[in-house]
Amino acid sequence: MDKLRNETSSSESKTESNKEPFWVFGYGSLCWNPGFEYQQSLTGYVKGFSRRFWQGNTTHRGTEDKPGRVATLIEDKEGITWGKAFLVAAENSVALPYLTKRECKLGGYKTCVVNFHPTPFLPATRADKKDALLYIALPENKHWLGSAPLPDIAKQILECRGPSGSNVEYLLRLADFMREEIPEALDDHLFSLERLVRKFAADFKICLRSLVGEQEREEREVKVAVPSNQFASRIPEKKLRCVNM
Repeated sequence: MDKLRNETSSSESKTESNKEPFWVFGYGSLCWNPGFEYQQSLTGYVKGFSRRFWQGNTTHRGTEDKPGRVATLIEDKEGITWGKAFLVAAENSVALPYLTKRECKLGGYKTCVVNFHPTPFLPATRADKKDALLYIALPENKHWLGSAPLPDIAKQILECRGPSGSNVEYLLRLADFMREEIPEALDDHLFSLERLVRKFAADFKICLRSLVGEQEREEREVKVAVPSNQFASRIPEKKLRCVNM
């Protein structure tokens, strides 16, 4: 962990003066919502890390009173984390400041440089690894929530919402991305959380389609009361037709 802290400090000073094309590796919302222009994108993985929903979020998927949970990476000698890397052009002067604000200033992440291994285009071939900028949350940042039982994390995700949308949307879109674009990827933490969120939503009759923004566009005139039990009462009331995915 000390080595990673040193690497983040070094990489931050380098990226601030970067005038060359560079790769950015995404393993959370960057996978499906990069928010900046890029020349090329590749799926692939980084070694030595595992994805965990241990980082709190109060600016995108939660609030100060109810922080959401978003993905970060923890050091894991045997770990592999799949995601997507984006090539940013040297003349793109807005991508890095945008990412610095989104990930570092608002999200609490640090930067480091890792080896990104692209998915080979053909079986039994190897693609050249690339240096990529990685945003990672360390335990000392103020938003850090850390480990918790998976059912507790799932319930927290189900009840949280922020300016960018529901915490559920973040989780489900990431899980969908992994299934659709990297079907070979294994991630027990991510997919176990997805299963638990779907189960709790069904138990409490909470409409997942509304939480990912689909149903609001279709059925604004239909209002369904939120379940009255103690847990479900914390879910914001929505206008929806409740059909779970």
